Amino acid sequence: EPPKKEAKTHAQESKTHSQKVAASDEFHTFQIEYVQIVGLMKQTFTAAVQENHPIDTQLLLSQVADLFQSRKTIVEMFDMLYNMRTVTDSVYAHCLNVALISRMIGRWLHFERHELDVLTIAGLLHDIGKLLIPDEVLNKPGALTDEEFALIKKHPKLGYDILKRQTELDSRIAKAALMHHERCDGSGYPTGLTEDFIDNFAMIVGIADVYDAMTAARSYRAPLCPFQVISNFEKDGFQKYHTKYILVFLK
Repeated sequence: EPPKKEAKTHAQESKTHSQKVAASDEFHTFQIEYVQIVGLMKQTFTAAVQENHPIDTQLLLSQVADLFQSRKTIVEMFDMLYNMRTVTDSVYAHCLNVALISRMIGRWLHFERHELDVLTIAGLLHDIGKLLIPDEVLNKPGALTDEEFALIKKHPKLGYDILKRQTELDSRIAKAALMHHERCDGSGYPTGLTEDFIDNFAMIVGIADVYDAMTAARSYRAPLCPFQVISNFEKDGFQKYHTKYILVFLK
């Protein structure tokens, strides 16, 4: 007789999808590659900010594109990113997540390869200005004072200034750093631009930025479930974000 299958324990039956992903060989491989890219980003960003070194976008892009291609489906990619929450949510990890999500949106919009690559780098570099914000303000537990929030709100312009010195970069990359907190209804910052004046890539990066930030844990709040973030987008997203891009993301 064939051997009887062992009955699953209650613990095995109740193992969540997230736990199954985290225990998989695929996730361990993804985690190693992800951490390596974060290390490369830290080295590259620091050299650009402190010493005005040129940013090797081709090296960064090849690493990020390979990580993106390592997942067979978009669902797998979101599974991997969700489980990477165990890694300290540094500026670099956030930028990598935004690059990957922006690339997904670009794929859904059927961007050609060059446009997809520029959008990916725009996502990767969008928060580089935060490296000039003191850590005690950036990672402060609890509510920020008005002065501290005003300082945080300078990071788009700081990032733009850093990237404008990189003369080889596509201009949309610097614009994404400057405008990713602008909103179509004029409620964003640093300038309060409305839809007609916001760069298209900045609009896409802005959606990826909000999704990743809201689904991450912060010192002052727990992470939101992705479905809560989607619900928020459905509630007020059509005023704040370009209809074409927010609809593609929600779908």
